[in-house]
Amino acid sequence: MDFSWSKEQSGRYERLLDEVRDVCARTHGEEPAGGRRRHWRSLAELGVLGSCVPVGYGGQGLGALDTARSFEALGRGCPHTGLVFGAAAHLFACAMPIAEFGSPDLRAELLPKLCAGEAVAGNAMTEPEAGSDVSVLAARARRVAGGWVLTGEKSFVSNGPVADVFLTYVTTRPEAGYFGQTAFVVDRTAPGVHVGTPLAKLGLDDCLAAAVRFEDCFVPDGRVLGDPGQGGPIFQHSMGWERACLFAGYLGLADRVLEQVTEHVRARRQSGEPISRFQAVSHRVADMALRTESARLLLYRACWLIDQGERAVLATALSKLAVSEGVLHSALDAVRLFGARGYLRGDGIEAALRDAVPSVIFSGTSDIQRQLIARELGL
Repeated sequence: MDFSWSKEQSGRYERLLDEVRDVCARTHGEEPAGGRRRHWRSLAELGVLGSCVPVGYGGQGLGALDTARSFEALGRGCPHTGLVFGAAAHLFACAMPIAEFGSPDLRAELLPKLCAGEAVAGNAMTEPEAGSDVSVLAARARRVAGGWVLTGEKSFVSNGPVADVFLTYVTTRPEAGYFGQTAFVVDRTAPGVHVGTPLAKLGLDDCLAAAVRFEDCFVPDGRVLGDPGQGGPIFQHSMGWERACLFAGYLGLADRVLEQVTEHVRARRQSGEPISRFQAVSHRVADMALRTESARLLLYRACWLIDQGERAVLATALSKLAVSEGVLHSALDAVRLFGARGYLRGDGIEAALRDAVPSVIFSGTSDIQRQLIARELGL
């Protein structure tokens, strides 16, 4: 068992971390939500938007472990966690399903644009009445000559207000349940696509989200992923990528917060000495390190299993649960350790907490992860 990184892997991580920090320093004061295309192109230039997409389609062709390491660097170096999340949703929930299940023509048409940052993708799965249970989608599609006609509404579509293309899942055979869903790639400009206004959220401000409604929207057969009825398995496959690699960005956030806390408790003095000397403080920081390192090992193992082509349902559920719950608790600890200063916006500690909260909700809630873990254990 080898826990070391190769020189190439370590070099890639350090270069990306330095480049991300440099980009953020040069664009300091600019809001990604307002200048999204510029920031999106910056991510593309760094290779992030196509990390695990095959080289032939404009990507880097990295495996899950190396891709996760890249997003770890991105999350650590970029204070705009919403931008990191939006890039991850674009890649893992949209580009990768197209790369793995799209037709050759569809891959050739879309993937180079998605990797180059010329197009933004939005994942349209969640519905007002279908969040954790995605086997009961109300959105429908009926067969017509040459394609399908979609009708229904999707909520909380990440990147929705700025997306050029949507990957959506709708019911095509209601009586078939899980095997009655089909995955479609829909252009924003297609007649019948209506994108709502940006949603006001607690955090992840730099990832715009909106509802998307399909009203008698025609989608040609060439934009079906896999075969009709394979939407459920395709979605679960994409969740394997997302639950492992997307949350590497949150590992980076946990590292960044831990660094800020460590510097703060060493410098902040109370009763004539650094507060790091107080056991109540040092033990809280130790717990932050424990949660982060434990989650890191679980995430790396999940990505390693994906790269080996092995079943990784249990590993990704454990990883997602550990990272999301860990970063949420650590961000709250950081606010406590910074005190009133942590409640202010200057140091970005309160932003880290707000950005950490949704991590226990999206990609399957923490309770859904526990349910998956219990099922994998045969309970």
